[in-house]
Amino acid sequence: MLGVIVLLQALTLAVSGPATSLEYLPLRVAEAEGYFAREGLAVTLQTTRAEPGAAEALAQGQADLAATSLEAILRFGPRLASQSPRLVLGLTAAPPVVLVVADAHKTIVRSIDDLPGTRIAVSTPGAPEQAWFAWLLARAGLSVAQMWLVSRGERGVVHAVETGDVHAALVQEPAASRLIASGHAHALVDLRSPAGVRQAVGAPTVNAAVFVRSDRRPRDRDLTAFARAVLAAERRIAEGDGRGLARKLPQAVTIMPEAFGARLAASRDLYLKDGLVTVEQVRETLILIRAHLALPVTTRVPRPEDLVHVEPVRRALSPAPAR
Repeated sequence: MLGVIVLLQALTLAVSGPATSLEYLPLRVAEAEGYFAREGLAVTLQTTRAEPGAAEALAQGQADLAATSLEAILRFGPRLASQSPRLVLGLTAAPPVVLVVADAHKTIVRSIDDLPGTRIAVSTPGAPEQAWFAWLLARAGLSVAQMWLVSRGERGVVHAVETGDVHAALVQEPAASRLIASGHAHALVDLRSPAGVRQAVGAPTVNAAVFVRSDRRPRDRDLTAFARAVLAAERRIAEGDGRGLARKLPQAVTIMPEAFGARLAASRDLYLKDGLVTVEQVRETLILIRAHLALPVTTRVPRPEDLVHVEPVRRALSPAPAR
């Protein structure tokens, strides 16, 4: 009996690092669970050190798709008008961080308006979440120049909050949840869900997403299959079976399998509903990005209505036709 040979459509996906990032976890789950293969795709994930690397890989033609932030794709992505990026699947509304207030200073900092003159810890200078922080301050008529920002690294930020060495900090998940649960801090601004982001920023936004180049865009049917696989992975994450997933994912993603369940729980409400992104979300995010740090004069910024291409995602959400 002759076997059936199934040819999978090959795609290369540049994914922003580190590998432990919760924003891009659905892509790794889709690979580990075989969802890409189930959709007829052979997707090769190439992890870059950070978001700029994934954007550069797309610009240089080293990847068919790039999972990175909108800001990174604008600053480091394709430069030529013929290569302009297209957003084909949304992942998150903002970096999954919480602006927490150290318990030792809860009587000093009660709101955003109390931040001038205080010490604020961040993980690294220029971290993506700082654009959202700057926008929150601007809405309150404040600026970063009115406070002291200190860079402590991911672990150092947590220690600084626990010891009261800083008044407040931008803390990533799942460390933010642990600090709040332990009573060392409380949330002042929560960006861990699209609803929380909209409440904090006052508008819908998009941060992490999957992009393609307009001149090398994969076929829409392949993008639809890709979207189905990623959305299936998001549903798998929502199920919360940390041990089951930890056994399938690479160690670089789980680090400590016994603690992976906490990270998984922290990501359940993180992702944009159905991977859809609107022109309004892009427009509002562009305003936020420009307010934080001006884009280089050489940067070509597509019109929001030209940048969004989510028709394949919409088709992925449509019921399969009856046979």
